[in-house]
Amino acid sequence: MEFHEAANFLFELRRFDSRAGTDATRALLSSLGDPQEGPSCVQIAGSNGKGSTARMVERALREAGLDVGLYTSPHLDDVRERIRVNGRKVPEAAVVEFVETAREYITGEGSAGDSPTFFETLTAFAFWEFDRQDVDVAVLEVGIGGKYDATSVVSPVASAVTSVTLEHTHILGDTVEEIATDKAHVAPADRPLVTGTTGDALAAVREQAGDVITVGDGSAGDSGDGDPDVRVSYGGREGLEAAVDIEGPDWAVDTHLPLLGEHQAHNAGIAATLVGQVADVVGTDISRTHVERGLRNAHWPGRFEVMGESPLVVLDGAHNPGGLERTMETLADFEYHDLHVVLGAMVDKDHAAIATELTAADHVVACRPNVDRGESPDVLAEALRGATDAEVETRSDVAGALGIALEAAGPGDAVLVTGSLYAVREARTRWARAMIPKDVDSIPEAKATIEAAHVTKAGAWRMRGKAVHRVLRTRVQPRQAQYLKEELLSLGGECAVSGLNDQDEERVDCVLMGTMAQFKRLADKLDGQPYGLSTFSDELREALDIQQPASSADYPWSDGTAVMGILNITPDSFHDGGEYNAIEDAVARAEQMVADGADILDIGGESTRPGADPVPVTEEIDRVVPVVEALADVDVAISVDTRKAEVARAALDAGADILNDVSGLEDPEMRLVAAEYDVPVVVMHSINTPVDPDSDIHYDDVVGDIIDELTERVLLAEKAGLDREQILVDPGIGFGKSPAESFELLDRIDEFRALGCPILVGHSHKSLFGFVGEEPGDCLEATIAGTTIATERGADVIRVHDVAENVAAVNVAQAARDPDGFDE
Repeated sequence: MEFHEAANFLFELRRFDSRAGTDATRALLSSLGDPQEGPSCVQIAGSNGKGSTARMVERALREAGLDVGLYTSPHLDDVRERIRVNGRKVPEAAVVEFVETAREYITGEGSAGDSPTFFETLTAFAFWEFDRQDVDVAVLEVGIGGKYDATSVVSPVASAVTSVTLEHTHILGDTVEEIATDKAHVAPADRPLVTGTTGDALAAVREQAGDVITVGDGSAGDSGDGDPDVRVSYGGREGLEAAVDIEGPDWAVDTHLPLLGEHQAHNAGIAATLVGQVADVVGTDISRTHVERGLRNAHWPGRFEVMGESPLVVLDGAHNPGGLERTMETLADFEYHDLHVVLGAMVDKDHAAIATELTAADHVVACRPNVDRGESPDVLAEALRGATDAEVETRSDVAGALGIALEAAGPGDAVLVTGSLYAVREARTRWARAMIPKDVDSIPEAKATIEAAHVTKAGAWRMRGKAVHRVLRTRVQPRQAQYLKEELLSLGGECAVSGLNDQDEERVDCVLMGTMAQFKRLADKLDGQPYGLSTFSDELREALDIQQPASSADYPWSDGTAVMGILNITPDSFHDGGEYNAIEDAVARAEQMVADGADILDIGGESTRPGADPVPVTEEIDRVVPVVEALADVDVAISVDTRKAEVARAALDAGADILNDVSGLEDPEMRLVAAEYDVPVVVMHSINTPVDPDSDIHYDDVVGDIIDELTERVLLAEKAGLDREQILVDPGIGFGKSPAESFELLDRIDEFRALGCPILVGHSHKSLFGFVGEEPGDCLEATIAGTTIATERGADVIRVHDVAENVAAVNVAQAARDPDGFDE
């Protein structure tokens, strides 16, 4: 079975309506061997904030070293996002294996008129995958309500109800009390339910759950709720983060959140309380530092996500009046002139009440998300005109509506995309969509490229001969894919589209094939088109470097491949540990590398080889800073190789120019330090740092998966204020990849251009060369060969130990690629 066939099978289950009760889910799980009985489960219900809270719990538990599964809904781009293990979404191969395992049972139930629903099946899939991965804890976001939700097949060790508003009244009840009672059924059997509810909702939660832990800021005491058991103090916005203090009966947390708004501070209080309960159950020491760092790393796309500051651009998936009220309260913390809103909502929402929350808007563009349940823009516009004084206009698609709002907004204005996560996910493609250039030089390569986009085997066979030109792979809406296919065919090109059936709610992979001239004409034809195609034309030009202005940046890699010389001030690095610990030895080595042609020196004070012991911050600073200071007068750019923001700051103060973070911004302060000092930062892909040598990491497509994961890391740095020309991406050769996968990365380095960032390759003397019979740690010739390949593939920076030899390899590769333009 191919992935598109497995995904189609799951998506077909959407035709069955949601229903109350857990019997069908229990029966499906029983057919799978009851995998839900393995991990300790945390269940989080609520009208708003449950997804954010689940993410915070998961991230804090991972900081403590636990293996954690996370199940949430809906997804922004890919159904696999709903199921994550240790932060990574479930692989395509697992989707196929699950469907092959469960299909017979599901089909049999369907033939009897009792098929599991899409959500019930995805819930079972989550438990099946968590059991296979042997996670310690599974964090579950409840779908609807609590009592009859599919996730309620478990006996949770900790649970929460974040908030309660009127929602899904046809299922849960007509009053806040009824809805709260339903949600409170997630309460664990032998410990208190954690809740952020107040007033009548809290009273109903107490009556149903009995023992509860309340979380709040204390202001609810005036309404008779009493002082909260866990008190949260919201310190307000500080840049792109928010300060929060949380005080429990015998514990406290003081941290910053990447999720803005007082409501997110309350969610953090709930999350911290749940983490403490889990620690008691699983017997793991979860420190205050673990919780603080976990909360600060709990990024959650589409939840008051600031994508730009001039104008201010915010994406927030608030989908009901209560959520939108909180969004507007958070937005009020920013200074701006006019507010431009892009609103897309579902048909089953209270449009009049949502419109009432947007009275501050000056300009609203109503649009329709590309899903069956998307409300007509005209209906939304009518509600807006009745509730606001804003200028209201309509647009059929979200991307086009966003384009209108951005064009109308001045630098001091604000643009808010809201109304549903479906609207947010379509808007977010403006920043997150990858356009991956493919190097296709043969018919077999063309066939493999097309099949990798989940095109049927027959379709790949028919089109394989048409792809040996310029080829791009990307993801678009089905309607966009059809239009692109028709237009490219009319121009003499071709477009192969994923075999996923007509799933209007999903984006699909497609492979665009044509000459540069055909692509240029396609981009021109897309200008001004609806359905988000006008925005796509700009992305197409950028991906193929069509009519793009040259960069004015002046970095060592701006005019060709730069060589970064490695200078390890460590006793245990795999190649040169202990050789340059003395400052005079390090300086002499640095001066020799500069004489040999190094453009950058990368100074590191902590080994990241597999199994290496972490180095305390103060010790790492003591190793690195004196060397940086001693090299202040050397005519070369200085990079500091560290994964700790404190070390980075100290090195920058000492004169460093670049940050090289092998953890990919795991320290939540790192991106902010880079932005504060306005310096380039290298963001490397690594599952763990140092790498666990016993880890078993699966990639469906090592390049595609890494591009996918690096996309969010790059966005974090970009949202902090860095330009993409300052964010270098490193695929992390040898870090959690097999030798074969590392060689594939080396061969396909050019595909990382999809991220719009300079590319750094670090392969020097690494274990991948054992794959070809060389001795890792002592393989100069193999390293030089790797440098030549990486340079030929378009790497911007090569990170090596042996500078002179690799500078020669870079020069040869660059001269061969462009002899007329080569300038030594």
